[in-house]
Amino acid sequence: MNASHSPEPKDRPAGRPARLTVGVLGAGRVGPALAAALQLAGHRPVAVSAVSDASVRRAAALLPDVPIVEPAQVMEAAELVLLTVPDDTLPGLVEGLAETGAVRPGQLLVHTSGRYGARVLDSALRAGALPLALHPVMTFTGTPVDVQRLAGCSFGVTAPEELRLAAQALVIEMGGEPEWIAEENRPLYHAALALGANHLVTLVTQAMELLRAAGVEAPDRMLGPLLGAALDNSLRSGDAALTGPVARGDAGTVAAHVAELREHAPQTVAGYLAMARATADRALAHGMLKPELAEDLLEVLADGGRP
Repeated sequence: MNASHSPEPKDRPAGRPARLTVGVLGAGRVGPALAAALQLAGHRPVAVSAVSDASVRRAAALLPDVPIVEPAQVMEAAELVLLTVPDDTLPGLVEGLAETGAVRPGQLLVHTSGRYGARVLDSALRAGALPLALHPVMTFTGTPVDVQRLAGCSFGVTAPEELRLAAQALVIEMGGEPEWIAEENRPLYHAALALGANHLVTLVTQAMELLRAAGVEAPDRMLGPLLGAALDNSLRSGDAALTGPVARGDAGTVAAHVAELREHAPQTVAGYLAMARATADRALAHGMLKPELAEDLLEVLADGGRP
């Protein structure tokens, strides 16, 4: 359905929001992509706020016909406002919008923070807004490819009971799959995602740097198939996918690893040891690491790999 056709209420499935005017407060990597996805579903982006040169470029690339205006004008123009600002900025922004009277009764306020649920919008709720927390479980580049990646993407959703259908409909319209997260579980949910995704980037980039230091010309090509298989195996099999010297209890190999890292990349030693200890604990708990081998391995790890 394109933006030129606005269905009458009788044409819409139950719970599906009407065609809405959409505004974006904070043109980081997330906001313009979500607004572009909503535009594809028939909603109409009408205003976006952007400050930095990079955010202006993102808005122009993803929302080329949408004017860049001040935040107050975004609030005035839009029936649905996407609050796509950093986590630490969100509470103050919401308080400020409520205190200045920028929030209108019946206005949908949607934040995309993983850390917070709907309660961070309480001051706006008291002003009559309709609060939704819709967090896309995806890494964003700030380019049009992000809109395509929303297809099948999970969204961590927290909303008042009376807004669950509307929240679900918006996520589905953006191509996503809603996953309901209780308000009190949002910090744990967000920590899990950061542990899996953010730390993965650190591990992969460190591995590529070490391979370059070892003389590998194309570490990305070398790691791609290995990491793809490891990710697939771990998602399918959990701890049964563990492999490598730690899971096997090869204490001598692990000690050699740490010695090389101390010489060539000392900044990676702490991370290697921490992950090796966590891997050893999981392998031991699941019967993959033999207790008699675990003793020598854990001694190496406790000593930091020093002979």
